[in-house]
Amino acid sequence: DEPPEPGLLDVKTMSARIAGDIRYEDVSFSYAEGLPALRHVSFHAPPGATIALVGSTGAGKSTLVNLLVRFYEFGAGQIYIDGRPIREYGLHALREAIGVVTQESFLFNGSIRENLLIGKPTATDAELWRAVDASNARQFIERLPRSLESVVGERGVKLSVGEKQRLSIARALLKDPPILILDEATASVDTATERLIQEALEHLMANRTSVVIAHRLSTIVHADQILVLDHGRIIERGRHEELVTLGGKYACLCEQSLLETSPQPPFETTTQTEIAPTATLDEQLPV
Repeated sequence: DEPPEPGLLDVKTMSARIAGDIRYEDVSFSYAEGLPALRHVSFHAPPGATIALVGSTGAGKSTLVNLLVRFYEFGAGQIYIDGRPIREYGLHALREAIGVVTQESFLFNGSIRENLLIGKPTATDAELWRAVDASNARQFIERLPRSLESVVGERGVKLSVGEKQRLSIARALLKDPPILILDEATASVDTATERLIQEALEHLMANRTSVVIAHRLSTIVHADQILVLDHGRIIERGRHEELVTLGGKYACLCEQSLLETSPQPPFETTTQTEIAPTATLDEQLPV
């Protein structure tokens, strides 16, 4: 275990589990002077809410979530979790409270069990199988000759796109964080696999505050709030029906089919789902 950071909130000394209330207040950030990536961003996500981030490449979606995990330090404004500025949390405490499931799957050349235990190193077999069931991964795991002891290969090369996605979801379920950052996979899978993944994500997002970089309309329409970003600013916010009626940028994206409404025919691609603990989101995503 890493030693606690002096003067900061630590996982072991916190009196209660983080509820997951997120608030951005007038947050701005630049990767280089004079080139702002976020401009005066403000929003509130109460515990258990789902916030969908929508916008073109480079709009600021992944920058916004990078700041929540403190992969970068914002220059102006403030970000709060449960009413406390995130800089009052030690990095370990902060990142223990946040699960991250992104497009680039982090699977190392070990067994399925070893890869899942990254989520919770002390997990029992019963806990592992509960997470496997909730992520719809049992069927393919039980078909493997060694079940949980089957080796997945470097970056999960022995598994399909959909199988890797479900293992990453199972790992996040084991971690059981109050806050979830999800970048929806854009790689196409068949309709049956898509349904299994969507069901697994519903299990994962239940009762958690979720910030979703959303690509699928099926996810976006159920969000409690949609934030439409453009050049680092929130230009529209509301629910799906409200934004379609507004007839602005979001409605335009829907009309142009830039939000996927159904899975496409499968094709070969690099895979998708979670990041290594030491990686940053923008190593895989455009900012």
